[in-house]
Amino acid sequence: MTLRVLGIGSSLRANASSTTGLSVTLDLAKKYGAETRLLDLKQNKLPLYDPGESQSSPEIKKTKGDVIWADALILSTPDYHGSMSGAMKNFLDYFWAEFAGKTFGYICASHEKGLTAMDQMRTAVRQCYGWSMPYGISISDSEDFTGGKINPKLESRLDMLARDLVVYGSLLRQQFIRDLDDTANTFASRYGK
Repeated sequence: MTLRVLGIGSSLRANASSTTGLSVTLDLAKKYGAETRLLDLKQNKLPLYDPGESQSSPEIKKTKGDVIWADALILSTPDYHGSMSGAMKNFLDYFWAEFAGKTFGYICASHEKGLTAMDQMRTAVRQCYGWSMPYGISISDSEDFTGGKINPKLESRLDMLARDLVVYGSLLRQQFIRDLDDTANTFASRYGK
């Protein structure tokens, strides 16, 4: 199985370090056999989620197609006051039903490690029946990007995330798909009913 990994960049800032780190991670995932796509919410802006409104705009349709295509996702956000960006929260509000049985990795640009922002994304993913990597990658602009170059320590951490997401994401996704059609008492067989 070729794992399809979708990266979601949620910073609306030009040349955002969180989106740069995400792009590097997606490139590294290809080294491990993944097919990748980047969905930059700065370029593909979603309207504010309103459950009573039509979900048929071109941006929503394109984004939904990308999410359905993906077997695994990497969510990348800046840390805004200890939380994820509004663009990321809006994305999660739209596409929760498509997350079941998919594995998620996390990247957060923060001067304080971004732990609460990553925990909040993990909580949202768990509520949508997705799997989460047990760690996330924190990016610090001042330490990890200097003179237009990436810190080798950060690149090593991003490489670890890419490798682990491809390996464990493939295992979990394949088993989830098999379990959807099984009659055994599994999460996926119950979810698929």
